[in-house]
Amino acid sequence: MGRCLVSFSNIPLRFSHVPRSFPPLNHPNQCQILRPSDNSLCSYQNFRGFTVKPVGKFCAKAVLSEIPYQKVGAKSTGPIPPSQLIQVVETAAKTGAEVVMDAVNKPRNVTYKGLTDLVTDTDKASEAAILEVVQKNFREHLILGEEGGVIGDTSSDYLWCIDPLDGTTNFAHGYPSFAVSVGVLFQGNPAAAAVVEFVGGPMCWNTRIFSATAGGGAFCNGQKIHPSQTDKVEQSLLVTGFGYEHDDAWVTNIELFKEFTDVSRGVRRLGAAAVDMCHVALGIVEAYWEYRLKPWDMAAAALIVEEAGGAVTRMDGGKFCVFDRSVLVSNGVLHSKLLDRIAPATEKLKSKGIDFSLWYKPENYRTDL
Repeated sequence: MGRCLVSFSNIPLRFSHVPRSFPPLNHPNQCQILRPSDNSLCSYQNFRGFTVKPVGKFCAKAVLSEIPYQKVGAKSTGPIPPSQLIQVVETAAKTGAEVVMDAVNKPRNVTYKGLTDLVTDTDKASEAAILEVVQKNFREHLILGEEGGVIGDTSSDYLWCIDPLDGTTNFAHGYPSFAVSVGVLFQGNPAAAAVVEFVGGPMCWNTRIFSATAGGGAFCNGQKIHPSQTDKVEQSLLVTGFGYEHDDAWVTNIELFKEFTDVSRGVRRLGAAAVDMCHVALGIVEAYWEYRLKPWDMAAAALIVEEAGGAVTRMDGGKFCVFDRSVLVSNGVLHSKLLDRIAPATEKLKSKGIDFSLWYKPENYRTDL
């Protein structure tokens, strides 16, 4: 454990002041409640105190159960107090965002990690600035950065997952959906998180910061946030994403995209996973899902969704961890209805031998997963 060396500074970013916020989540009785003796239950359990049974394309019956969706957040922030840990997390994210803000209206120097997978000098400079903050305060902690890989002591209980510029393609084009994401795990589970989202567009860029600690709630610009209470797919605005590999998982998600577009108010593809998940937490969209994300894409925003009151699972409905290869986040009340279609499609991929094992985890990094 290291001593915190930073305090909140007046970083010259422009943060909007009035996030959209919703009252705490209530669970409307839109599902038919079955008697506990009903023996026709299926395997989609963990629906916020219900066990669910699909009865139609996007419908579900439910029976009262004591099993909620399993939490993804850490049980605690460990020996480091939450206030100290989130202070460093937020400072690191804001420091990276300052680098991005300085570059946002300047010409881009773009290189490629793949055919269409971009990286810019700003990605690298932002990560370097974030690393400086983390290492100054917690030199013994392990770090996993999108650009720099694994740095530090693999025996540490803490793992920092850093995306210095989530949505690089959007940034390169000046499209307003990108962010700086910093999440820290304690023994493999998210303990504290901050996402600085860039909003507006060329000549009118602004930012807002999402943050959360395990058990401490989720906030946008310091104001507590909650997901929407929409319980019908046809009244929902949904978001998904597509990776750079046009494989079977990509094709499956194209089909899910088409199917949900047909029955909802629309499905968006914005191109920045951390932003998309934070929008679920903020209540402006109802759900987001995607295959083949990386830990730095999900570590911060998954905790923010859960602490806001939403649900986080894998796309097959199982318990999620940040090393998984799929994620579904929702406002909670819609989760089972989305899984009614998403889970079977994912199981079909698994039956074809598609690899859904955990992504690479730093060797010797201790977790309770």
